[in-house]
Amino acid sequence: MHNSTIAQLAEGLRAGRFSSLELTQAFLQRIERLDPGLNCYVTVTAEQALAEARAADARLAAGNAGPLTGIPISQKDIFCTQGVRTSCGSRMLDSFVAPYDATVVERFKQAGAVMLGKLNMDEFAMGSSNETSFYGPVRNPWDTGCVPGGSSGGSAAAVAARLTPGATGTDTGGSIRQPASFCGITGIKPTYGRVSRWGMIAFASSLDQGGPMARTAEDCALMLQVMAGFDERDSTSVDRPVPDYRAALGGSVEGLRIGLPKEFFGEGLDGEIATVLQQAIDELRKLGATVHEISLPNMGLSVPAYYVVAPAECSSNLARYDGVRFGYRCEAPKDLHDLYCRSRGEGFGAEVKRRILIGTYALSAGYYDAYYLKAQKIRRLISEDFRKAFEQVDVIVGPTAPSVAFKFGEKTADPIAMYLSDIYTIAVNLAGLPGMSVPVGFCGRLPVGMQLIGNYFDEARLLNVAHRYQQVTDWQTRAPEGCA
Repeated sequence: MHNSTIAQLAEGLRAGRFSSLELTQAFLQRIERLDPGLNCYVTVTAEQALAEARAADARLAAGNAGPLTGIPISQKDIFCTQGVRTSCGSRMLDSFVAPYDATVVERFKQAGAVMLGKLNMDEFAMGSSNETSFYGPVRNPWDTGCVPGGSSGGSAAAVAARLTPGATGTDTGGSIRQPASFCGITGIKPTYGRVSRWGMIAFASSLDQGGPMARTAEDCALMLQVMAGFDERDSTSVDRPVPDYRAALGGSVEGLRIGLPKEFFGEGLDGEIATVLQQAIDELRKLGATVHEISLPNMGLSVPAYYVVAPAECSSNLARYDGVRFGYRCEAPKDLHDLYCRSRGEGFGAEVKRRILIGTYALSAGYYDAYYLKAQKIRRLISEDFRKAFEQVDVIVGPTAPSVAFKFGEKTADPIAMYLSDIYTIAVNLAGLPGMSVPVGFCGRLPVGMQLIGNYFDEARLLNVAHRYQQVTDWQTRAPEGCA
């Protein structure tokens, strides 16, 4: 069962070939056996999962089940879950048990999905390798000496290792797409505002967006159908009808105009990855797509702009963690100042502290105009580049990451090198566009992802292109050794 996609499992449940309880037990047994070597899960909610599976079986028997009823999924530990620890990968929230469900969690519950547990992540979603988690790094199932990507590394590794059929992730600068690429799975970051952020612990509020991670585009479509939609509790949620994503998968890509930004295929991209991508683009050509060279002239400014905007917003969002109201509190503080200083100093890790300091500096008197305001102006230029590009093409295609998964410790001493691992994904967040990563091959034994970028609210087209590609290739079926 663990090698089946979500779509196949849903069909098997409806046909009565197995029950949700049997399916859930099978995944819980795999987690118990394999996760100690991978560290994907922070919390496994076995008792809750079995209860939800029994309830799902009752719904299936009554004939009022939806497409995801009885399907096990796992939540990134950034989404609040009522009665279950929500740590955000940090010591600061190690003891925090959320009193409510995030909208995304709530919608999966309403759909009858079964939650297996909460997945490991970079602390407060700040990282590109899953090495900043308070609970230790997640290991890439394709090579346990390599990182799985971040910050949604636990989600990507768990899907790749068949420890869950699907998982939620969040993407602030590439944190769904880059780990999806490193772990050989499919992941989509929707348009900003398409998925509610209510109950999703904030890193950078104007950039964060939740999305699904699974083995196939079809599975992502099924999950996004549940996740997407207006939420009046989220002031950034967009009140716009949600299309039938699964129905859109069957469309043809004949005549699709694919844009290849020259900035994506120059210096910095590994040559083997460029070759793998060219082969994938050739497959899209065979399906009837046409390819056009385009330019995104301000792409080179996306990383410096992002690393002003995101830390500035993180500095503001993380000010609430002061040791007074909730979260980590230092032992025996001498006074209020000592309480604040030691609680934050002991509760946050090095990368989080680094970004808070950068953000506070960028927002401080005398530097706001020089840094933050200028970064926002560059953000506007990047959005304008994409607007002009989508007047010429339907979808933009390029690499998800400049390299395959790197070794643990390879970039931890050089934050700039680590930040550059998101060089192809960050601009999508700055512009608020949808983007996804699709597995398209290997360099050695490590997976390579191809990034698809769409116009605003064009997730259906991205899923369609990815699905059509996956119908003529089999990269999404490959499993790491020992996980099949």
